[in-house]
Amino acid sequence: MAVLKLQLDEFDAIDYDLIAIHSSVEDYRMAFLLNQQLPIILYKNKKPIEVSVKEGEAAFTYFEFDDEKSEINWMLIPNKNEIVVRKKSTGQNLFLDAQVEIATLVFLLPEFKKVDYFLKIERQDAVDDIEQVVSAIHKIKQVSTVYVVDPKKIKSKNNLIF
Repeated sequence: MAVLKLQLDEFDAIDYDLIAIHSSVEDYRMAFLLNQQLPIILYKNKKPIEVSVKEGEAAFTYFEFDDEKSEINWMLIPNKNEIVVRKKSTGQNLFLDAQVEIATLVFLLPEFKKVDYFLKIERQDAVDDIEQVVSAIHKIKQVSTVYVVDPKKIKSKNNLIF
């Protein structure tokens, strides 16, 4: 009988770049601004990214563009999402045993709570022009800060696998 070996190092390879964007505009507006500044055409994906957190299930909508010519996949992902959890009121108060809706802010990458959006750029080769992309995004006046995030330093990188 033949023995098959699975190399786990193959799955640890990081084949994407991650850019953090700080901006107060809505996600569709950010996608529009990026489409104007970069040579991409982001569109809203119908299937959201589902992430399990201790508060419940969070669904993050995202925008993507698959550039087949240069084999690059661009994704604009919001880092923040608000979920509403229904709980029974506890304790001695006027609304004893009543259903209460509690809104909770959930983060895709909790270690970057101040980041509003991530631009994930998937490609096979290493990115040489990532600084050009960052500088192009920085020219958008609605963006306050933009920088490259090292994917090796992210603790919750499993949330970026979809």
